[in-house]
Amino acid sequence: MRIAVLQMTSSDDPGENLDTVRQMLRDAAGQGAQIALTPEVTNCVSSSRAHQNAVLHPEDSDPFLAALRNEARALGIWVLAGSLAVKSPAPETRFANRSFMISPQGEITARYDKLHMFDVQVSPEETWRESDGFAPGDTAVLAQTDLATFGMAICYDLRFAYLFRKLAQAGAQILTVPAAFSPGTGPAHWQPLLQARAIETGCFVLAPAQTGHHAASTGKRRRTHGHSLVVAPWGEVLLDAGTKPGVFIADLDLSQVEEARHKVPALTHDRAFEGP
Repeated sequence: MRIAVLQMTSSDDPGENLDTVRQMLRDAAGQGAQIALTPEVTNCVSSSRAHQNAVLHPEDSDPFLAALRNEARALGIWVLAGSLAVKSPAPETRFANRSFMISPQGEITARYDKLHMFDVQVSPEETWRESDGFAPGDTAVLAQTDLATFGMAICYDLRFAYLFRKLAQAGAQILTVPAAFSPGTGPAHWQPLLQARAIETGCFVLAPAQTGHHAASTGKRRRTHGHSLVVAPWGEVLLDAGTKPGVFIADLDLSQVEEARHKVPALTHDRAFEGP
């Protein structure tokens, strides 16, 4: 199976970002990709809630999502919109951080709202309160495709191993972790956490990421870690995209999933225990 990981430096202008992702999807399809994966908040990287409120849309009327569906249909490929920021139905005033699996027919076959909110103080200079602007989801999601079974996650979810174990035990062969990872934690944690999730579950892990300095018309500019990764079920890093935007191709052999799980069948070795 040939996959394409799209590494982007999205701005706070959804129209500009759409032009970029459209061209990337066409490049991916031209290189034979059967599925292309975009990073977290593909449509808008912004720290300004007022700006987000002005430029974002509900899912049903979001022109960005509609355009991605049209591109998937025109190109005849699967598209994982790693996540889009979309407006939530009333009375919820916060946005949703939502991942979409889009079929080659342009249909949304699965959607997943990020479960874990990035509410942290990495340093005195870097504090995040994602839950102020985004409402957390409450449901783990598998996306069934004719390529493989995908378990969907987003960025900070990466730190919660139980989610990935549940997804793998429910049938996931590939785990998706689109991200806009912090440069404060990325150098130390990004790669080892992705490798751990692959090794623990015997899954491929696909992690398309935002990278670099993100242009903003208002509010504080963000910086992200980059290094989109593809990790094999035994833990090998098959692709590291570095820090430049681009389309990165990898070929996956799904027989490696069963091979890894046969060697170390840890997913079947759960035991009930008491305490602590």
